[in-house]
Amino acid sequence: MIVRRCAGGVVFYANKVLLLKNDRHEWTLPKGKVIEGQLAADSAVSRVKNETGVEACPLVVAGDTMYEFYSRSRKQQVCNAIVWYVMEAENPEYIIREDFLDGGFYKIKDAMDMLSHNKEKALVDVSYKKYKEEKKSNTEIAK
Repeated sequence: MIVRRCAGGVVFYANKVLLLKNDRHEWTLPKGKVIEGQLAADSAVSRVKNETGVEACPLVVAGDTMYEFYSRSRKQQVCNAIVWYVMEAENPEYIIREDFLDGGFYKIKDAMDMLSHNKEKALVDVSYKKYKEEKKSNTEIAK
């Protein structure tokens, strides 16, 4: 089995989160392999930008997940170990790369219904709470 170190972003803009629909028709979050020699947070920023065109800034670590799948191209099992970051988009504009079928910013409630995997639903729930706490904390500091 191949084990890949990955990073991803739970990207928020106001009360919306960024989702992608992959080639398996699953709604998911932007993520990918950590680029060799790069920090996981930098890889998460790069992956979000490459997959969606969204400029996003990491705020805090959201958590981590692991999942296994069968790679059609590699013809074997792969385990992705993903560190996730709560991120904030500079604006709601996005461009979905042709590898994906659909995507965009969706209201949290709608996103929770759309996401295909329970781990990612739980991740969005926890991340949104962290995002709101971070925004509240930053507002209080600015006062």
